[in-house]
Amino acid sequence: MLLSVVVPVHRAQGYLRATLESVLGRAGGGPELLVVDDGSRDGSARIAAEFAARDPRVRVLTLPGHHGAGPARNAGAAEARGRYLLFLDDDDLLRPGALEAIDALPAGSEPDVLLLGHDRVDWWGDVTSPEPVPDAFSTTAPRLFRRAFWTAHGLRFTDGPYEDVLPVLRATLLASDAGTLGTLDRICVRHRVRRTGTFATTPGRRHFAILDAYERLLAETGHDPRVRAARTRHLRAVLADPGRIAPEDRAAFHRAAGLPGSYAVERAREAARTGRTRTRAALLRRRKTLRARVMRAAYRMDLHRRLDPRLAVYGAYWNRGVACNPAAIHAKALELAPHIRGVWAVSSRHRDRVPPGIPYVIEGSRAYWRAMATATYLINNSSFPGGFTKRPGQRYLQTHHGTPLKTMGLDQRPYPALTHGISFERIVAHADQWDFSLSANPHTTEIWDRVYPSGYEHLNLGYPRNDIFFTATAEQTAEIRRRLALPPDRTVLLYAPTHRDYRKGFVPHLDLDRLARELGPQYVVLVRAHYFYGRSAGLGSARVMDVTGHPSVEELCLVSDALITDYSSLMFDYACLDRPIISHVPDWAAYRASRGTYFDLLSGRPGDTPGAVATTEDELLDLFGTGEWCSARTTELRAAFRRRFCPYDDGHAAERVVRRLFLSDAR
Repeated sequence: MLLSVVVPVHRAQGYLRATLESVLGRAGGGPELLVVDDGSRDGSARIAAEFAARDPRVRVLTLPGHHGAGPARNAGAAEARGRYLLFLDDDDLLRPGALEAIDALPAGSEPDVLLLGHDRVDWWGDVTSPEPVPDAFSTTAPRLFRRAFWTAHGLRFTDGPYEDVLPVLRATLLASDAGTLGTLDRICVRHRVRRTGTFATTPGRRHFAILDAYERLLAETGHDPRVRAARTRHLRAVLADPGRIAPEDRAAFHRAAGLPGSYAVERAREAARTGRTRTRAALLRRRKTLRARVMRAAYRMDLHRRLDPRLAVYGAYWNRGVACNPAAIHAKALELAPHIRGVWAVSSRHRDRVPPGIPYVIEGSRAYWRAMATATYLINNSSFPGGFTKRPGQRYLQTHHGTPLKTMGLDQRPYPALTHGISFERIVAHADQWDFSLSANPHTTEIWDRVYPSGYEHLNLGYPRNDIFFTATAEQTAEIRRRLALPPDRTVLLYAPTHRDYRKGFVPHLDLDRLARELGPQYVVLVRAHYFYGRSAGLGSARVMDVTGHPSVEELCLVSDALITDYSSLMFDYACLDRPIISHVPDWAAYRASRGTYFDLLSGRPGDTPGAVATTEDELLDLFGTGEWCSARTTELRAAFRRRFCPYDDGHAAERVVRRLFLSDAR
């Protein structure tokens, strides 16, 4: 075996899957992959176990508790069997062709250390600092170590921060002096720079540990001038990095490091950078109308009021009314936390959607800004209008409104034609306001962790809006059918496609009249257009009913016997009902190319495909004609899909959320 790849893992659930896939991408053969679980408390251990279960090249080592990257790498190296060792971080990517390039090294060429080219990609997707020919004395450059060489010299990563300085640079010096240091002139590794949640993005005095690391290395190498030069470069880089040395610690770090030059010069450079940043921010501010200025001035005054510990502001779908997860949480809070007064933020054109007796404020009004300034709790499935200042003591729960099939957040950056001028800076700033992010399944948690990079807490508690699928009685469902004038003996099909970013207006991919006609009088088709298209689909006939304006999509799911959809996240919720899901996907290739997706809905693999699939109208009719829409095969697919995407939903999600958000401090 040529190569053992060691990956220490801690809090990497949003990144780890892609890291492991990048190593295992080549079918058959390939490297041994040792994943060392360093006390992960998120979904990282589950992801590693999933890969180990399906690929014999993967071994998972579990450490008792969190020890740090150094001990984790040492544990992996001790178990490795390959001729060479490659240490990757849990968010690194092995670039395509890297393994082939390593395999293609000339016969008889066995360097003790082989330097690899690398680049970096930040959370915006911008690739920077390509280094095809790496600096031999930079700890950021990835490298292969001949395992026998590593072991013979007793090389080990140290405990604590900057654990790689001593073994990596010592190995490089030894190989350089022996003439066994090689270089592969190719980008082999991509470092993904995270925005938050890592040691490198957490300023503090712990970064002073780099000084001790270099002192040890200098002592062990007789103060080799190459080490002194590497130390100066590395310490200057750490000092200049705001994610490592806080402004108030920079003078102390500069003195402790003994760096040449005046710290006053460094401060002047920093001031210049800060001034440019502030100037850019000022230029980006939007002009406010006079009324908005008055409201904001009043809001600023309200920000000095005390927070009301009994006030919660709810919002859904960009102020379209009372709906989705926030509505289910509000209803359960009235039952379990009646001391919490809930008020909804709605737009003036949607105030008619607020049920009688539900308190609300109109977005942009004086009452709205007063509520946003003084509420202790903020609950939304999208965002609150107008921008607001998150106050210390406020608790913001982002519930989201669906499991992601299509790319979301920062993953949308490769599709600029479809983002309609979206500010990704604002997306990240919005995520910075969240205290909690609600998730319905591990897949969602992984995605949110990466595409909304910030310091919020994941609540893996299920979707409150889906509770009704487990708690509704037959009598309640029959009553909803009666209100919709649906005969009890008819098979009801809910057709609910998603919107297309590249198309304005609702244009169904189905001839719904033909569908209803050919299915016959036993079937009724309900049409639910995406909420982006307003309150009507503009359709309807004897057996095709437009229910776009119905206030509750959950009720429509309850009364239906099967769902016909394309890429709508409704499929993930509908799976809770364990009823047939038919995917009608005539434009799958175009949708995937233009929007990007996280998995292949048409693959037929258990967990990816929820049931029967049709790519044309005739195929869809044939599914009903043959009975394949509800066959044993599609039932098995649905069961696997349900296991993957509905593990947290059981009818009690709203209760769990209410207890965590409103009642946890009281227990």
